[in-house]
Amino acid sequence: MTYQDITYEMIGPVLRICHNRPKMANAESENLLAEIDDALERARRDDNVRVLILGGVGKHFSAGHDLVEGMAKRGQYTPEESWLWESEHYLGNALRIWDFPKPTIAQVQGACVAGGFMVANMCDLMVAADDAFFSDPVVHSLAAASVEALLHPWVLGMRKAKEFLYTGQRLNASEAKEWGMVNHVVPRAELEDFTLQLAERIAQAPPIGLRLMKRSLNRSYDIMGFRNSLMAHFDTHILSTETAEHHKLRSGGMDASMNTAKKVRQD
Repeated sequence: MTYQDITYEMIGPVLRICHNRPKMANAESENLLAEIDDALERARRDDNVRVLILGGVGKHFSAGHDLVEGMAKRGQYTPEESWLWESEHYLGNALRIWDFPKPTIAQVQGACVAGGFMVANMCDLMVAADDAFFSDPVVHSLAAASVEALLHPWVLGMRKAKEFLYTGQRLNASEAKEWGMVNHVVPRAELEDFTLQLAERIAQAPPIGLRLMKRSLNRSYDIMGFRNSLMAHFDTHILSTETAEHHKLRSGGMDASMNTAKKVRQD
């Protein structure tokens, strides 16, 4: 597969995949997610890949799902069609990152919003630049529990997850580290080098040992209910986008969300 919306770069034993739509603030189009899926499968089969870095080209990690494309292609979907499509492409993509057998590191700068937040937090570790910020404002903007993968309590803790989602607030990198979601915060100019050095340190470990350790750690979360929790919420997410309240606010809320995305791109 020839990639258009991501980059695929091998650096010794480390593979760096980046969102590559910088003029669109790396908004995640259907094609971009398909390319990430293809790259994950390619990297899974490649024994030369020991560690995966997932980042973004340009000023931002990702402004989230491409809402303009989504409305154009799927704005008239029935609930059944949305459930099937999002199960495969949004929730499915997130779980394929979670299930990737080798260690993963999110390399985050600028905006990490909604769908971008979901992708980054499915990685094992996160390194954020000091200009990074995180947001998932769908309750306010769409009157919906429109979070395809509700991983927030698992990466922020329940109290902070509720505050984050109830208020729709923007979380800066230092706060995200304080709340336990981010491993390291570094100056923007040092982000790529620091993340690569961390990946190279991890890559020194025997590869099968790493895989087995990751499998056990992920299984620990699954035993605690991580996967079942995500699957249970996904159906609620679909239901919430069909409520009268959502439809009443949808047009204005979607416009507000798209305007926010446009502002991020301009910034």
